[in-house]
Amino acid sequence: MSEKSGLKVSFVTITEDQEGQRVDNFLVTHLKGVPKSAVYKILRKGEVRVNKKRVKPVYRLQIDDLVRIPPIRTAEREEFVPRNLDKVSALEDAIIFEDKYLIVINKPSGMAVHGGSGLSYGLIEALRALRPEEKSLELVHRLDRDTSGCLLISKRRSILKGLHEQLREKTMEKNYWALVTGEWAAKIKNVTEPLRKNTLQSGERVVRVDEEQGKASHTRFRVLERFSDCTLVQASPVTGRTHQIRVHTQCKGHPIACDDKYGDQVFDSKMRSRGLGRLFLHAHDLRFLHPKTETTLHVEAPLDKALTNCLTTLRQE
Repeated sequence: MSEKSGLKVSFVTITEDQEGQRVDNFLVTHLKGVPKSAVYKILRKGEVRVNKKRVKPVYRLQIDDLVRIPPIRTAEREEFVPRNLDKVSALEDAIIFEDKYLIVINKPSGMAVHGGSGLSYGLIEALRALRPEEKSLELVHRLDRDTSGCLLISKRRSILKGLHEQLREKTMEKNYWALVTGEWAAKIKNVTEPLRKNTLQSGERVVRVDEEQGKASHTRFRVLERFSDCTLVQASPVTGRTHQIRVHTQCKGHPIACDDKYGDQVFDSKMRSRGLGRLFLHAHDLRFLHPKTETTLHVEAPLDKALTNCLTTLRQE
């Protein structure tokens, strides 16, 4: 079969950048265009060998492991991301820090971080299209589609591991700005309600406070500015649960402006009349230790026009 199709067995020697990665995840990345089902099939049948031995999908690769990859046909065409599309090309201007090892980008509101669920591409796919020479671009963390601001992307597997370790050890500082309804009490400095993720019949994900089955969650808050009927707060998540800030503000009776999932419809319509047409949640700044240089990096993402215009209007009132 391989002779007829021109496909051949290939061998890959694992480097420092791939060390510690699960073999199934490595294959999914390495065999771009191959369905995950096909990847698991060749693993199950023992066609993938590491150092001439069969391995399970959960096997973690070590430096100098020799991975045998059987002949397998990739997709006829790769996912096409148009480089000249305004949203895609504008990402270059949204980069707020970059070196040989990582990128910090000011993610625009309305752009998903990755493709899927009916989206042909997301921010990471668009960046890969803009930077074809970078073979290992990976998201370090995620932001909701409607949230803007600091998003961290690694260029090397070893950098990704180092940044993930900081996230696990809670040494990376992430601060968000959110405009919430009503008067946020200055005494509410820590919100620790446990959160549980639910999937509705429609497939939509909704997160709720659940004292019995929810996962431990913690967000720190402080007031930045007060207005007549709303408050600008800084939210600093200690844990990283789905929709954490959005649900923690909601459970205290102060949902975020224009949150179509957890918001207050009356307040949202007032905010739209003031010109706000998007969720007012912005990943304002990040502070972390650069895994390579071991220096502390502090980066800030400026608010977009929609958010700055909204604050200007509120201040004028």
